[in-house]
Amino acid sequence: MILIRDADTGPSQNKFMDEKPKSIWKKSWTGWRGLLLGWLILMTVLLVFFFILLAATGTPVAKSDNELWLLGVIGIGVTLIFLLAAFIRWVCCWRNFKRFLFGLACFATLIALFYAEEDWRGKHDWEKFKREWEAKGEHFDFKDFIPPPVPDDQNFAMTPIAYSSYGNLMTRDGKIIPFAQRKTNWVDRLQFDLGDVDLATNGIGYWAKGTLSDLTVFQTHYRELAAKTNLFAVPPQPQMPAQDVLLALSKYDSTIEELRRAAELPEGRFPLNYDNENPAEILLPHLAALKRSSRILQIRAIAELQNGQSDKALADVLLSMRLSDFVRDEPTLISQLVRIAMTDIAMQPVYEGLAKHEWSEAQLATLDSELAKQDFLQDFNFGMRCERAFSARIIDYLGRKNRYQRFCELFGVTWNMDDFSQSPNAAVKMQAAAFSVMPAGWLDQNKLSIAQMHEKFLLHIADPENHLVKPEIVSSFDPSKETATPYNLFGKFLLPALGTSSKRFAREQAVVDLARTAIALERCRLAHGEFPESLDALAPQFVAQIPHDVIGGQPLKYRRTDDGQFVLYSVGWNETDDGGAVVFKKGSGSSWDESPSRDVEIEQGDWVWRYPAK
Repeated sequence: MILIRDADTGPSQNKFMDEKPKSIWKKSWTGWRGLLLGWLILMTVLLVFFFILLAATGTPVAKSDNELWLLGVIGIGVTLIFLLAAFIRWVCCWRNFKRFLFGLACFATLIALFYAEEDWRGKHDWEKFKREWEAKGEHFDFKDFIPPPVPDDQNFAMTPIAYSSYGNLMTRDGKIIPFAQRKTNWVDRLQFDLGDVDLATNGIGYWAKGTLSDLTVFQTHYRELAAKTNLFAVPPQPQMPAQDVLLALSKYDSTIEELRRAAELPEGRFPLNYDNENPAEILLPHLAALKRSSRILQIRAIAELQNGQSDKALADVLLSMRLSDFVRDEPTLISQLVRIAMTDIAMQPVYEGLAKHEWSEAQLATLDSELAKQDFLQDFNFGMRCERAFSARIIDYLGRKNRYQRFCELFGVTWNMDDFSQSPNAAVKMQAAAFSVMPAGWLDQNKLSIAQMHEKFLLHIADPENHLVKPEIVSSFDPSKETATPYNLFGKFLLPALGTSSKRFAREQAVVDLARTAIALERCRLAHGEFPESLDALAPQFVAQIPHDVIGGQPLKYRRTDDGQFVLYSVGWNETDDGGAVVFKKGSGSSWDESPSRDVEIEQGDWVWRYPAK
């Protein structure tokens, strides 16, 4: 038997085993313990300083938001410093350093794989979607919507008078003229200064309100202005208001006649720089000029009607409609909206001529023929497809390079980092910072998300083939309420306004349909001496086909009134027959050219065509 002696037992070992643990305060506070102690001491000092500051300023703890925010920021900063120190201490060990390098390499590999996978998946999904829908006839490239070139000798936009509206900003081939090279004495011949008439009270009526124009406002204004300046001619003694207005505006007679001759050209293609890398920077100076032209033509036509010159009035109405046609093929939504505004402006003299029975049978037939060419439902679908391609091009522009800078510039904020924390730019800059590091595949996913929203909602709002608009689709379309993901960020920015714009297109198509029906009613009155009992009497003698209501597809509502007039209306956007009631916005009285709807609430009540009571 072998006896083994316990070598570890003895007086010294027994002494060690009998020794009591040291107090925590007697241990060595080096290494990790030292860093932790330093952090605890500094945070305690900060907390004590915080309460001393509150006591010195007399600020209650419940009302110390700013101080708490400052304390939190300092505390986080101190914590990060100590964590950095701990990391540096840990990584200084060679074994830990090798572990760190290995972990860093694995992390970098995972990031690279993540970006590669997201980029491939985004491009694959977007290209697959495009192929499927291009096979059905859809287009997604912005260049596919650019109108074709037009020979200069057939192009209204190349005439001297049209060129004057944009020639100081860009050349005839669409190149932007640098600001320093622009002429200070350039004359825009389509400016048509009306003499600063108070637009909110200028006396122009509005068909949607059932009001006629009162040109005494213009007459009084021009006579008062003659005492200060010779900008507008006035007779020695007041004449009829219409005569005084026509005399005052006669300074533009030669310009309008030149504009009329130019508008006889078959095409109108303005030299817009569609190849601009940033499509949001495409200049559209001609839109304001054309809209100003429609305003003066409206006033002239109303004055000519009141002066018994219906032939001249018809010529000015037709010229206004012709000018609006020159922007019909432009692939921007703003061009389509300006065209709507111009059409609505031209509608007032049509309305007043009907209300006062100023139009002849031949003139009414001509007006109906021109209005029949208008299809704002088709224009809406064209505009939505253009906006879809436009959005994709915007995303491509932002994603190519300098993402942070381009994102900030798109939203109109300074992109330098000096004022990063300044409100309201800070939120946009935070979004720009996140955008600058997102995978390229996420940009493709955003284009896909926008295109899918168009296919699901926007391209089904208007049905040109059946002449219908579906408000219920718009009510269900609200991208702003969608759960935010990296794949739909741009849709939440770019899409919400598109659903709202559909109301403008729908209403203007209803306006055209109401006007055509009113023209047919007037033709029937001229033939039979009174308005018919129902709309059924109009077709096919006075109109080829009676337009139905674009909202719901039912016949337009019609009834004769006791004074020999009638009420004609669409049930409007709320899809409810309100008996021909018009709803006005609160605080109405906006300027006459502010928008097609002016102070009428287009989402409530009916869209009504009625004449003032006799």
